[in-house]
Amino acid sequence: MSTTRLARVAAFAWCAAAVSAAAQEDPHANCAAMGWVPQEVLERPVSLHPGTGNAHEAVTTSSPDAQAFYDQGMNYLHGYVWIEAARSFRQALRLDPKLALAWVGLSRVYSGLDDPEEARRALARAEALAAVASPREQRRIALRAKQLEAMAEPGDAVKHAAYKKAIDDALAVDIADAGLWLIRGNAEEASAAGRGQRGGTASTAFYLEALRLAPDDAAAHHYLTHSYETIGQIPLALQHGEAFARLAPSIPHAHHMWGHDLRRVGRIDDAIAAFRRTDELEKAYYAAEGIDAALDWHHVHNLDLLAMAYQHKGQMRKAEATMREATALPALTDYVEFAQKLLPVFLLGRERWDEAIEAAGRLTQGRWIGTRAVGHALVGHALLARGRVPEARTAHEAAERELAATPASAAGIGVSRGQVQPWVDMLRGEMLIREGARQEGRQVLERVARTLRGLPGPDAWIQALFRLEAMAQLARDAGEWDLAAFMAQQMLEHDAAYGGSHLARALVAEHRGDGAAAARARAEAARHWRDADPDLPELAVVRASAAP
Repeated sequence: MSTTRLARVAAFAWCAAAVSAAAQEDPHANCAAMGWVPQEVLERPVSLHPGTGNAHEAVTTSSPDAQAFYDQGMNYLHGYVWIEAARSFRQALRLDPKLALAWVGLSRVYSGLDDPEEARRALARAEALAAVASPREQRRIALRAKQLEAMAEPGDAVKHAAYKKAIDDALAVDIADAGLWLIRGNAEEASAAGRGQRGGTASTAFYLEALRLAPDDAAAHHYLTHSYETIGQIPLALQHGEAFARLAPSIPHAHHMWGHDLRRVGRIDDAIAAFRRTDELEKAYYAAEGIDAALDWHHVHNLDLLAMAYQHKGQMRKAEATMREATALPALTDYVEFAQKLLPVFLLGRERWDEAIEAAGRLTQGRWIGTRAVGHALVGHALLARGRVPEARTAHEAAERELAATPASAAGIGVSRGQVQPWVDMLRGEMLIREGARQEGRQVLERVARTLRGLPGPDAWIQALFRLEAMAQLARDAGEWDLAAFMAQQMLEHDAAYGGSHLARALVAEHRGDGAAAARARAEAARHWRDADPDLPELAVVRASAAP
């Protein structure tokens, strides 16, 4: 590890320790200003690369090469490749130091890297060059200032509304500016920090207008994929995801995005191929450019979805190996650290209780509060399985304390209380059932199931499936067959292409004496697990149930 990298990791560790000692409510807010990529990496020279997208926005420069690097920076920005976006904008500025919008691009990159101080400094450089920029570019600079003002107070609805109004005013002048319509669509997210990942119904109109003005615009397809995914319009998301991958084949996230929705229509093998293609592109890039994989937030995210896709197919050895590859990388953001819950959840599902306690215990010592809350909850589940009820109760109390201190909202793709709540509530529901308060426990777990299914995002969607499976198992073990039936139905509605959904239905049907329904469900489970590990325990259950 380089000296620069060691210094950056040490700084994160110091910040985490300081926050813990001060009992701050939101460690992310205190650490975020540090960013996580060393400046030296962001300032390295870069070449032009094909296949990054088709963004083009004419800027005030006499250098064709500066224009080309600016466009490349925008392509990488739209693809969330923060490091290469920064390098491209810096290269444009080497060729034309007066290119004001390159500084605006850098400001947006620094926001993506959770570095608000550098984002403001970059904007100040753009403002200093505004006099030599065009009127349209001056409006863009002013909009970025308005956005940063609103981002500084993410809970201030008035400032968010003022930012959107400023974009509308700019559109009244620059009505044919496709890039400005993309910005307006981003602004429809829950805060001014929106960057296309959490759009919904309202955002689609703006992205469709951008697509009308710039047919087959890769960025518009990208943001529409996210928006349609969020509102459950998976066929439309799949259509735009395929277009994004086709138009930006060198962008790892483009293939990854397509994989998101291939899963949702039962094309799990195609999804795995997309996630593996993403992994290949990323690793080739790290090798060619000398980039530490831990600096790329996207790498772990892709490994997580690849691992869960393997788990979905019943290929548990591949799933576990991929999860361990992901968790071996240091978590430099709250999002990446929060994702490390996948391994202990997997171990719980495999009934490897002691290993689950160890893995979840590491999360309880996490840098960010949301991770710690989930870590305590997962430790509690494993302790209950081991019959260590008083210790499980202590773990639940710790999880509740951390949950209460988790911020209610989070900028960008940070972790909010709403994402953590169902993980803690699930432990509470299990404890209630085990302690005899069965009706209350059932109500809690049914509410958890509905909440999990409603959480947006590709991680949340597949994690919900496996948590529903865990609750179905809990219900059967406790003899709560009505709850088991409810969970089996939730699983089928959530993903009928998963073998576990059909196994859950089969076990309920058998308990009710419906042999025909059970046989059909067993056959479906076996069909979806046809490529599973031969020793998958669930397959043994399917075969045993089918035996006369």
